[in-house]
Amino acid sequence: MLVSAKDMLNKARDGKYAVGQFNINNLEWTKAILLTAQELNSPVILGVSEGAGKYMCGYKTVVGMVKGMIEELKITVPVALHLDHGSYEGAKACIEAGFSSVMFDGSHYPIEENVKKTTELVKTCNELGLSLEAEVGSIGGEEDGVVGMGECADPDECKAIADLGVTMLAAGIGNIHGKYPENWPGLSFETLAAVKEKVGDMPLVLHGGTGIPEDMIKKAISLGVAKINVNTECQLSFADATRKYIEAGKDLEGKGFDPRKLLAPGFEAIKNTVKEKMELFGSIGKA
Repeated sequence: MLVSAKDMLNKARDGKYAVGQFNINNLEWTKAILLTAQELNSPVILGVSEGAGKYMCGYKTVVGMVKGMIEELKITVPVALHLDHGSYEGAKACIEAGFSSVMFDGSHYPIEENVKKTTELVKTCNELGLSLEAEVGSIGGEEDGVVGMGECADPDECKAIADLGVTMLAAGIGNIHGKYPENWPGLSFETLAAVKEKVGDMPLVLHGGTGIPEDMIKKAISLGVAKINVNTECQLSFADATRKYIEAGKDLEGKGFDPRKLLAPGFEAIKNTVKEKMELFGSIGKA
């Protein structure tokens, strides 16, 4: 059973921990994340970008796979299936396909347009009991082909969007998708504190969780971040384990070429990465 992210994020905000959003890219990814969440008794958010949704044969296929796995693997911890960085059309398509949570990223629109489209989606999500994430100030790095340095959000614009009744807000605080460059100045806690002051109890979201130093992650959680997104780190650990398997020539031994064997080390690597993150975010045992 899929749930909205609302309750898990409100509990995280009050308990001063964060729930991880781990992006899924295929069956192995999904299975690894769900099993780890169950083993560690942690709530979890499965993120799906529009690109990954397309890759996995559309949103209905993703919903079918995730719901089937929850049932077959007897997953009892809260699981939200969430569209990551959705366009307005993408958000509507995911709502129709049966996602339990969506993100509408209107950060590249003028604020009036962002407000108008977010208002419409708030109404739809409220009627259906889904959670909705909005974004103000674009997150840097590469996201579906768009590259940018991490911008800092305008706290007043954050308040304007938060007041529309969204569930959670992603505010740019100098964070970046993908690997952080050598000259990255770090997170702007000044911006985060100013945003928190304006939006009050609204759970905040930190995108680009890969490569942010642990002390910064902990400080961000203490300042109201209740959801942290991780994708690149799982991809890197999966690739690294797969590379080692092939470089060791294991795919040439016996039935080592069987995809179930070939992908097993990468699967375990994802589990380990997710576990490390859940420990850092403080969500273990919070389901």
